[in-house]
Amino acid sequence: MNWRGKTVGYAITGSHCTFEEVMPVIQRFMDEGARVIPIISSSVQTTDTRFGTSQSWQKQLKDITGNDIISTIVEAEPLGPSRLLDVLVIAPCTGNTTSKLANAMTDSPVLMAAKAQLRNSRPLVLAISTNDGLGFNAANIAKLLVAKSVYFVPFGQDNPEQKPNSLVAQMELIPETCYAALEGRQLQPMIIQRYHTV
Repeated sequence: MNWRGKTVGYAITGSHCTFEEVMPVIQRFMDEGARVIPIISSSVQTTDTRFGTSQSWQKQLKDITGNDIISTIVEAEPLGPSRLLDVLVIAPCTGNTTSKLANAMTDSPVLMAAKAQLRNSRPLVLAISTNDGLGFNAANIAKLLVAKSVYFVPFGQDNPEQKPNSLVAQMELIPETCYAALEGRQLQPMIIQRYHTV
């Protein structure tokens, strides 16, 4: 894929267990010529977990992209008027973020960036990672599935026996999904099998 001349907004929300999985995706965008603007939620900005410290993840983001991180609502708001982003991806996109996005709430830098992107009818790509995707959040995902300019990275159940409501996107398909979204189409199949039972 050739991403030269394209600016990708890459927003990360607090599904901390998937951070290690998405960092190579950001590197891939860079390797294929994209300019990547990193955006983080308040959770990513302030929370240390067993998967790593906030400071270490932020440093990695800056090192990979070579750009400062958008980490406040005030910093994210100009993305709308400037029409800076060709595509915005939220990966991982938590259930909390999914719920707020589906219900028009804008209380974080990531949600402000999404609002700014959609106001310009430019593609917003979601890579969901939520333990209640087939629970209460199923209704929110359904609302977003039919929303204009919103596309999903193919997703499926990651552990249906122990976590039957959990849905996680196939993160390595993020660039392909974004490329399809720029062409106005949803990458298919969108619902995939991630887990094999014996």
